[in-house]
Amino acid sequence: MSFPKVAKIRQKFQAKSLENIPATITEQFQQVKALDKIKPGMEVAITVGSRGIANIPLIVKSVADEIKKLGATPFIIPAMGSHGGATAEGQIEVLEGLGVTEKSTGCEIRSSMEVVEIDVTSAGIPVYLDKHAYHADGIIIMGRVKPHTDFKKEIESGVLKMASIGIGKHKQALALHTYGIEGIRDMMPEVGKVVFKQPNTLFGVAIVENAHEETAIIEAIKPDRVEEREKELLVEAFKLMPSLPVDEMDILVVDEIGKNYSGTGMDTNIIGRIRVLGVKEPAKPNIKYVIASNLSEACHGNALGIGLSDLTTKRLFEKIDYKAMNENVVTSTFLDRAKIPIVLDNDQEALKAALRANWGVASVEARIVRIPNTLHIGELFVSEVIFNELKDKENIEVLEDLHEMKFDDDGYFLPM
Repeated sequence: MSFPKVAKIRQKFQAKSLENIPATITEQFQQVKALDKIKPGMEVAITVGSRGIANIPLIVKSVADEIKKLGATPFIIPAMGSHGGATAEGQIEVLEGLGVTEKSTGCEIRSSMEVVEIDVTSAGIPVYLDKHAYHADGIIIMGRVKPHTDFKKEIESGVLKMASIGIGKHKQALALHTYGIEGIRDMMPEVGKVVFKQPNTLFGVAIVENAHEETAIIEAIKPDRVEEREKELLVEAFKLMPSLPVDEMDILVVDEIGKNYSGTGMDTNIIGRIRVLGVKEPAKPNIKYVIASNLSEACHGNALGIGLSDLTTKRLFEKIDYKAMNENVVTSTFLDRAKIPIVLDNDQEALKAALRANWGVASVEARIVRIPNTLHIGELFVSEVIFNELKDKENIEVLEDLHEMKFDDDGYFLPM
């Protein structure tokens, strides 16, 4: 079987980014009058989630430095629900995979799965808070505001999610996910608002990234403005969000999946697949077959999202930690996302199988896109048919002209 030739291109997105993150955070602390909230001798918790946020070690360090300037002691709380195998040690490993360590941030990490029930929402949902956060003198809830991978609403992923499923740990995740999509779409923000009303919750720190995965916005938000401002920032996040250069594809090859790239292993907004009962699938992009080639080391065997693909490789399959993945998917209740697709020997064999099932299309005419992961889609490979459609567009830069696909001796694509 002949494979089509491919070219490497770069998408150019219109995007603003912050030039000086520490200075921005200093300014934001002043905006929320942190001097009036943080006093010498206080211990202040900073939440850090499991996502691969750009510059996250520097952002955390900068927040910690501002706390120190005020004479208080910062510490980090992993805020990631059931991730990391729902263990305190596993969540520290997730942070390490993101470059967030005590050395890189200059502050202690206190990891525990123990929580304290602090209240109940009007819908009867118990509200839990990490025990270290509960006993802290202050809490700064930090999170990236972005489109959610499971649903669409005015509040999706952001600081309210971190204030609920994140800082409430496995127990909060179970309490909300028990209600399926309604739990995280409708009930999650209400839980987050309860946490922001706690006396020791100081403020939120919202992060928005541009299409190049660069930090575009960092904003400190007072507790009484979190809901309103997060809605506005989500609109900004949608405007800045990247997308694949075409909507119609026969095959999408994703070099690596992993929770450091997206909570669903592959961002459903990028691949156009959600796979959640009761949630309508996106109209675009329209992709016949998705191949998941490898699993990132940073997610420590949690291959949640593998079920969004149609084919995978032995390399990925052999890296799966079923305990970590199953804990995560059963907690979420979105079981399809952990189903194992067809397992092939390598990338070549997976590609052959997808081309064989691409009815009525000659192999060399197949519409193929290959990306490193769903977080970084600026540089990518496209097959000849797609390349001819894109090569003359102003927002496309040709990095490598058309050439044969390149594989290593084991039949896997050469690294990008």
